Amino acid sequence: MVARALSFGAVAEAYERFRPGYPVELLDLVMTYAGGPIRTALEFGAGTGKATRLFAQGGIAVTATEPDAAMLAEMRKHLPANVTTVQAAFEDLPPDSSYELVYSAAALHWTDPEGRWARMAALVQPGGVFASFGGPIQLADPALEEAARAARAPYVETDGIPSPDGTPADRPMQWPGTELQQSEWFTDVRQSVIERRLTMSAHDYIGHLSTVSAYVILPPADRDQVFRRILQVLPETVEINAEITAHLARRHH
Repeated sequence: MVARALSFGAVAEAYERFRPGYPVELLDLVMTYAGGPIRTALEFGAGTGKATRLFAQGGIAVTATEPDAAMLAEMRKHLPANVTTVQAAFEDLPPDSSYELVYSAAALHWTDPEGRWARMAALVQPGGVFASFGGPIQLADPALEEAARAARAPYVETDGIPSPDGTPADRPMQWPGTELQQSEWFTDVRQSVIERRLTMSAHDYIGHLSTVSAYVILPPADRDQVFRRILQVLPETVEINAEITAHLARRHH
């Protein structure tokens, strides 16, 4: 997993170009849950700043942290003035400052489970909010999804991330909600889904796959072959299911 977590810098520009941003409904969801203004936020694993820009739009002073230098350099090209950037992994963040909101976009599963929630609790002010959100991007047509799966099968068994705590996909509460519910530091755990469909060219969909860790870590010749095989089974334009699952929790007073 560590190799996969550190694999994104090689594709920072593609990540910025092909990964979809986050919709304003997500910001609304977090702000409504918070129930009052949020002035300060910490983001970890910020990548190229897709979610950073959304939260900065809300007038929040965001400290965006990211361990990978190439991702950070790409992020800095796109940020407003109310964002401070720091090159650091979540595990290396000093617990000497706390924030009204701590959040992560599709990055929590890369953090070390050892001491994760104690570290998180040290960063969230009492009464403050923790938010984690993300979700796989999949072809909306089940037949196409199956054709793409068959095309990649000789090279990539699965391109998703397994549930970090082994929660089955049919359980109503998914990870990290499951761990938050058991944590002594957090309460009022909620899971919400924001439905989202996107349409993109097949080539842009492949561009998106080129930023997914399961493909990034393949030898280049294999990766090219996989993408050629997938392109062959896709029409020119594809509809994507890009729903976002968000987990919210409040730090105990």
